[in-house]
Amino acid sequence: MKGILGTKVGMTQIWKGDRAIPVTVVLAGPCPVVQRKTAATDGYEAVQVGFMPKVEKRINKPQMGHLKKAGVSGVRYLREFRNFTPQGDSINVDIFAEGEIIDATGTSKGRGHQGVMRRWNFKGGPASHGAKKWHRRPGSIGQRKTPGRVYKGKRMSGHWGVERVTVQNLEVIEVRASENLILIKGAIPGMTGGLVVLRQAVKVKSKGAK
Repeated sequence: MKGILGTKVGMTQIWKGDRAIPVTVVLAGPCPVVQRKTAATDGYEAVQVGFMPKVEKRINKPQMGHLKKAGVSGVRYLREFRNFTPQGDSINVDIFAEGEIIDATGTSKGRGHQGVMRRWNFKGGPASHGAKKWHRRPGSIGQRKTPGRVYKGKRMSGHWGVERVTVQNLEVIEVRASENLILIKGAIPGMTGGLVVLRQAVKVKSKGAK
């Protein structure tokens, strides 16, 4: 399944005829091929690619040896794409075409420690009739003697965000190969400058798939 790594540049809109289409701009590739895994040597077919340069003195010796074996200088990110055998030693944004359907994976924005109303959309407590300092509290969280504990996974206040999120079935509006840019309809997870993994859609047959 083909894919590429990129960074989120931001959102804008472009015009297609008389329609304004909201798009996310992603700077994708070029991604050097670091390793090709085969069923004979690794038990599965995959390609490992890198993205974004990184100062070599900040890379540990085992990883540097792994990169030098492939003739690749320091890279910040390493990811695998299974059942994908690209031609050449680098993957560029032109593996996707306009109209193709893809999945985008990123790390959601961190929101810090949040209460149940913002984190889980609880409605909160009563706002009148004698309610005192109860407006945003979660309410009861357990049972009586049986089972005498709070179930795991209970929706409560806590850290929100910084999670791996995938948005499926996004349409490629435009590919600018000369600038390594791909314009994707709609929003994708993550903050500006964050790593984005773009893959061929798994649930929809892409219209422009090669």
